[in-house]
Amino acid sequence: MYYLHIQNAGMKAYINKNSDRFLNELLDLLRIPSISADSKHKDDMLICANAVKDSLLKAGATRAEVYSTDGHPIVYAEKIIDPALPTVLVYGHYDVQPADPLELWHSKPFEPTIRDGKIFARGACDDKGQFFMHIKALEVMSNNNALKTNIKYCIEGEEEIGSPNLAKFVSANKTLLKSDVILISDTAMISLETPSIASGMRGLSYIEVEVTGPNRDLHSGVYGGAVANPATVLAKMIASCHDENNHITIPGFYDDVLEATPAERAMFAKAPLDEEEYKKDLGIPALYGEKGYSTKERTGIRPTLEVNGIWGGYTGEGSKTVLPSKATAKISARLVPNQSSQKITSLLLEYFKKIAPAGVTVKATEHHGGEPYLTPLDSIAYKAAAKAIEKSFGREPIPVREGGSIPICALFEKELGVKIVFMGFGLDSDNLHSPNEKYDIANFYKGIETIPYFHEYFAELSK
Repeated sequence: MYYLHIQNAGMKAYINKNSDRFLNELLDLLRIPSISADSKHKDDMLICANAVKDSLLKAGATRAEVYSTDGHPIVYAEKIIDPALPTVLVYGHYDVQPADPLELWHSKPFEPTIRDGKIFARGACDDKGQFFMHIKALEVMSNNNALKTNIKYCIEGEEEIGSPNLAKFVSANKTLLKSDVILISDTAMISLETPSIASGMRGLSYIEVEVTGPNRDLHSGVYGGAVANPATVLAKMIASCHDENNHITIPGFYDDVLEATPAERAMFAKAPLDEEEYKKDLGIPALYGEKGYSTKERTGIRPTLEVNGIWGGYTGEGSKTVLPSKATAKISARLVPNQSSQKITSLLLEYFKKIAPAGVTVKATEHHGGEPYLTPLDSIAYKAAAKAIEKSFGREPIPVREGGSIPICALFEKELGVKIVFMGFGLDSDNLHSPNEKYDIANFYKGIETIPYFHEYFAELSK
């Protein structure tokens, strides 16, 4: 049982009484392998969407529907108590990343396991555990006559593959999704002892580069030294993207970067980081990054360029002395405010084609991208979130810039004309997209405790 420290006695008693059921319902949701990237799980995606719809109806939503798209379905739900009250649109996603490599998991990814107060399962934090807090918060508020706003839900099934069908859905359903703020829990906080709010997310540009040399793999002894090796060429091309200070060398890459002011850097510096513990957790001897910036700044306010995967030639067991015909890499850039994913993608594609040496051909293709996003710290939504967290945690949250991306943020603001506020309860150590993804049970319950305060304060500040 989880004991709360909230003033509303009815909500406190309700959560304490039903805490075990809340947890078990989340575990049931985590058992569904809703992997959007894998066509083998198409049926699981529909099963999961319907499970989300049913959970919303049971929690008190007066309407919940599963909408078909050209890909995986979107779940919409609402509870409108008074059209004159402000409306909060909750966004989340029920799809999860593939679980590979399976051999690195300590327990099966879709058989949730509790160890040391943590739920280990794919999707535990990203994002099933986090959006499910909002469903349980609706139940708590509905059963205690404590709902102060109208609530709508948009829970999609394609976030992990770039949300290819969300824009069409949002554009076609603006009236349905009409709201005063969008609330997202798909981010992290520093800790339960040091609460924080993500005040911004980086954007994303993702490309693939394929270098082709000879028309077949060649004997490295017979042809090595006379024919350009695509793997070597690709490695050199990638290495040319950074200088000795780890500054990105691609012409025009930094042209539109919105530089953080000294005051902003000082504010972000308040977020504590134990670098020794950070290195220990990652199993690395030293930190690395752009000269002149702290670790927190490198992962929040600065753009980056990373290789996400690289392959070519023989990679099987033992040795095979070949000069490969092809080599390929997947490369992504994380972007900061004012940078355009479309512009950066064009720069990357042009750069790799331009620097290709004689003897090889380069094919550079675009995958998906998204725009960076900033939440104004003086907005009603941010103030309501900060006030809610301060009420629940007993201390004021620190604003931080997150390094990840939620590409749909700019889409929502453009189409619906409202601001977004992030109120995540995950931790950076939750192994998102990695084996052994986890979510602390204490964080799950803390979210259910805090979310009703957001609705209360948002209604109060909106008057």
